[in-house]
Amino acid sequence: MSQNNERFEEANALYNDGKYAEAIDKYESILESGEHSSELYFNIGNANYKLNNIAPSVYCYEKALLLNPNDKDIKNNLAYAQKMTVDAIDKVPQVGFSRIINNMVNTFNVDTWAKIAIVGVLLFALLFLMYHFSYATTRKRLAFIISVLGLLLACFSVAMAFQKESLNKKNNPAIVFAQESRVMAEANKSSEEVFRLHEGTKVQVLEDYEDWFKIQLSDNSIGWIPSKDVKVLKTF
Repeated sequence: MSQNNERFEEANALYNDGKYAEAIDKYESILESGEHSSELYFNIGNANYKLNNIAPSVYCYEKALLLNPNDKDIKNNLAYAQKMTVDAIDKVPQVGFSRIINNMVNTFNVDTWAKIAIVGVLLFALLFLMYHFSYATTRKRLAFIISVLGLLLACFSVAMAFQKESLNKKNNPAIVFAQESRVMAEANKSSEEVFRLHEGTKVQVLEDYEDWFKIQLSDNSIGWIPSKDVKVLKTF
């Protein structure tokens, strides 16, 4: 840990001196040691951005955001990096009930939903005991109502936790690293080309077959891309 801290400070010094390529090498040596942090990926993204390395900068900002989803600096720098990409892909907005549910599920992560469920169960247990041993009618009624609400909160939170975990498993983002990549209708080079993508574009990997990934864009376009042309984000 102390050795990595020294490397991190050395890399920061190189970055401040404008030696961005050297700083990247130093930062990546920390990654090779097995340490991952949002600060580390953020700094690598900054150095790549300074060198106009589109795909690596977007990739590193996205990795940093996975580790620290609420960081405004990461979001801002990612937005700047995305402006360097060639592809302009519209995002299909969620509407109706599915939008409400997804917004609700994404309010917290899985661990937070689980903690809320535990609080609900404890609230139910304590107040049910109060209801059972209390003799005052008003107190019994209040304890019963709140205990039921606690149980409902626990059940709701468990459902949200499972839904969030399901969304996390389906979410498999990747960044295009090839300068230009042909996306095909099927997983072979002789099939029909459906569209082309350029470096820095974010895609969702739906499945893989041999040397191909089936991907989906934010506008719901689907095709097959050579796996060597993209780099999956969830690798740790």
